Amino acid sequence: MGFQSRRANAAALYRTLALAAFAVFALAGGPATAQGWPERPVTLIVPFPAGGGTDAFARPLSAQLDKQLGVRVLIDNRGGAGGTIGAAAAAKAEPNGYTFFVGAAHHAIAPSIFLKLDYDIEKDFIPVALIAAPPQVIVVNPSKVEAKTLAEFIAYLKANPGKVDFASAGRGTTHQLAGELFNILAGTKMNHVPYRGAGPAMQDLVSGHVHVMFDGLGSSANQIQGGTLRALAVAAPQRSAAVPNVPTAAEAGLKGFEVSTWYALFAPKGTPPEVIKRMSAEVRKALDSEPIKEMWAKNGSAIPTLMGPEFGKFVAAEVVRWRDVVQKAGIKPE
Repeated sequence: MGFQSRRANAAALYRTLALAAFAVFALAGGPATAQGWPERPVTLIVPFPAGGGTDAFARPLSAQLDKQLGVRVLIDNRGGAGGTIGAAAAAKAEPNGYTFFVGAAHHAIAPSIFLKLDYDIEKDFIPVALIAAPPQVIVVNPSKVEAKTLAEFIAYLKANPGKVDFASAGRGTTHQLAGELFNILAGTKMNHVPYRGAGPAMQDLVSGHVHVMFDGLGSSANQIQGGTLRALAVAAPQRSAAVPNVPTAAEAGLKGFEVSTWYALFAPKGTPPEVIKRMSAEVRKALDSEPIKEMWAKNGSAIPTLMGPEFGKFVAAEVVRWRDVVQKAGIKPE
């Protein structure tokens, strides 16, 4: 073989290897563009174990996005530490458009609860869209709590301070803060029992290991409708269509007790703007679909409309709101 032939073969081999390397780079996480995105599965990091309120909305949404995007939209459950472990992992994810984060109201509380976090919910993420905001509901285990009304329950708590345990999805979650706010407004004293997520907390409530839980309707509606748990009141200004026979806290005699557990989609900082724009549009389309409307109604949530920067302003306001509750409740940051 002559020199020119060897040279041509070497050049061809180099081009082949370069193209292969480029393909590997693209598959491994090269920057995404709106024109080609998505070309492979997209992952939604859910910072709580399966079976909780976040899952109740994230999984139907991922299934709908599957259909719209034409690729798998996968759920990656990473529970622990009130949702902060999963949030930290999402913040460090490659901002290539293939990893998103399903955050919650808990992440607006965390800055006031934890002295050191490995992420900043306002600086390390790009707000994409609010996806659901079901009200919280006060649910009790009927075998542990005889009270049939909220007034009866409050009377029992005042007669038995420190003898009732309330479960939460973890320290710094809306479940905990709702319980602390309840104590403040009702003048009661209950013991906080944190879990690694709403799913495990709900299991122990149903099993009778704890008395009460301040839970989002997304993860408790089925238990209420099935009679496994008794709902005493919804923490909302009006009754929920999901449980229309359950009074609001104000109707039941506790004014000012209004708490919703919102869930939202974020992207790691640095994710291409064109991908953020496309995902926002796809989420809006998904929320307007009939399957999602039906599921959200069943889980007690209206269809939210906050997207992008406007949703970001909402998150900032929530951080301030819950900081005030933490201070009033006397919760010491750790």
